[in-house]
Amino acid sequence: MTAAISDFLRILDERGFIQQVSDTAGLDAKAVAGGLTGYIGFDATATSLHVGSLVQIMMLRWLQETGGRPIALMGGGTSRIGDPSFRDEARKLLGDDDIARNLSGIRQVFDKFLRFGNGPGDALMIDNATWLNHLNYSDFLRDYGRHFSVNRMLSFESVKTRLDREQSLSFLEFNYMIFQAYDFVELHRRHGCVMQMGGSDQWGNIVNGIELGRRTDNAALYGVTSPLITLASGAKMGKSAAGAVWLNADLLAPYEYWQFWRNTEDADVGRFLKLFTLMPLAEIAKLDALQGAEINEAKKVLATETTALLHGRHEAERAAETASRTFEQGVAASGLPSVERPRAEFETGIGIAPAFVLAGLTGSNSEVVRAISGGAISVNDERVTDRNRVVGIADLSNDGIVKLSFGRKKHVLLRAV
Repeated sequence: MTAAISDFLRILDERGFIQQVSDTAGLDAKAVAGGLTGYIGFDATATSLHVGSLVQIMMLRWLQETGGRPIALMGGGTSRIGDPSFRDEARKLLGDDDIARNLSGIRQVFDKFLRFGNGPGDALMIDNATWLNHLNYSDFLRDYGRHFSVNRMLSFESVKTRLDREQSLSFLEFNYMIFQAYDFVELHRRHGCVMQMGGSDQWGNIVNGIELGRRTDNAALYGVTSPLITLASGAKMGKSAAGAVWLNADLLAPYEYWQFWRNTEDADVGRFLKLFTLMPLAEIAKLDALQGAEINEAKKVLATETTALLHGRHEAERAAETASRTFEQGVAASGLPSVERPRAEFETGIGIAPAFVLAGLTGSNSEVVRAISGGAISVNDERVTDRNRVVGIADLSNDGIVKLSFGRKKHVLLRAV
């Protein structure tokens, strides 16, 4: 991307949010002029968003931080169909009650990241069911369907991938692209919105909206996409060994959320500090330069800052203190059960599988081996990938304890005596 003048595009570029921009110069000029309004859509497919949506939420946050007005568009209407982008099969169709329940859960997240109100820079939360659920379909097709080329829509990568695999793409799903484009036009008409943001898989849908706005309203609209966030290991962001990393506290406790970020791979720490915290880049550079065991301090900062944004500073510091008391000070602050073993066994080294059996976390060595393959075994909150790993003296805290974890909920302290 060419060098941006506006704080908005410059910050997004510096922090690694930008994959593509439809018209960098035009959007940059809009941002410099002030009052830039942009949106991202979130479909109501579950009662909570998970951490895979956090990049988009942070993009809305930075839009507001730099003087723009963010719109969180809730997909009450499009959730009836489901986005087919890069999916192997159609989403399960949701009823109105399911969608309403899911929207209620999702809305809880946004108050943590955005400031809502009636001012020019205050965020808006809008449900596209407001217009989509009341369309006259024949009128809609006549007025808007004629602007879409099926040939071109079939060329979009998200569609081609599905068809190349010879996986069915229903006509119902095909309508999703038209409805999303229409969302952009409606938001422009109702709220002066000129920018849509989203993940890289949404590029085709965003371009559709830009072109529809130009053809129907002669509007200058813009699109920004972010890269797909993968871990250094190549795994997709948003999943843990125990399942999705939800953003609602009733599905994932703040302490477990803190631990998810604490377990970040070394190579991802600097990148994630840029994407998922508001810390200045100079401070992030210092943390990213840490090597060896010192990188753990950067991971703790990442965990605390990300948790503070979502759950508040009190919960973040409470999670950090619990981890410190348990693992660094040797105090089982969270009431974890403990098992005593002779110190000599640690000096020799206890195999990872026997250690978990001794702790009572599993019933057999083979169960541990399978759990390692599934990413569910951790020692001192560090995921174990090597079935030949041993638990030894180096794993003990100053007070002689080591924490063994099976998934998110089963923890035991082994104590050397």
